[in-house]
Amino acid sequence: MATSPSVKGINITALRIACSACNLQELCLPIGLTREEVERLDAVVYRRRRVKRGEHLYRAGEGFDSLFAVRSGFFKTYLLSEDGREQVTGFHMMGEVMGLDAISSDRHPCSAVALEDSETCEVPFSELETLSREMPSLQRHLHKMMSREIVRDQGIMLLLGSMKAEERLAAFLVNLSQRFQARGYSPCAFNLRMTREEIGSYLGLKLETVSRIFSKFQEERLIRVNNKAIQILDPDGLNAIIGPCMLR
Repeated sequence: MATSPSVKGINITALRIACSACNLQELCLPIGLTREEVERLDAVVYRRRRVKRGEHLYRAGEGFDSLFAVRSGFFKTYLLSEDGREQVTGFHMMGEVMGLDAISSDRHPCSAVALEDSETCEVPFSELETLSREMPSLQRHLHKMMSREIVRDQGIMLLLGSMKAEERLAAFLVNLSQRFQARGYSPCAFNLRMTREEIGSYLGLKLETVSRIFSKFQEERLIRVNNKAIQILDPDGLNAIIGPCMLR
């Protein structure tokens, strides 16, 4: 494997996270690649970046150079309105790739901040692009990731445009449950890394509405809430609230 250079005094080789040895590889960039192809990708993923809670990974308007695969932790992305209000645009957990929305303009359209101490693998996009032209399987995977972003955006538009408040929160909880399950964690017991206010911003609901629905779901024994700890008691009941619409 080629030796990576040092960047700003950092020994990149010492910080390398090999995709082939990562337990998140089935959720991240290397999915569907052969071992040889993953090893070639290893040479591109050249830096691990630690981001403490409350620190930004990138800010809106900054130039786009790299994609970031979340190795551990939790992030939110957000926009600031003209009057300074924050609009949450997404929540991202380990195994997910951030920064795809900046490809078209070469600038990040939103900011990304860590909701807990987190770690990412940085993937320089120019090098990834070059490699994908040589590896059709990687190119197909990049296209699939971009397509999923489009589908996710469509799902959010559906969520905010046609769902009632109870349906929005139920869909949000079921979506989180599915994502935790895909990572080998319990789909029925997990901690929320975001505040209720941030959930409301994402779902287009007021804080008071989010709190009221959490209480309603608990009274109906759909969930049990203890501060940020959530236990889903009746998954079928939550899915019944959502109906055929689902936030992916």
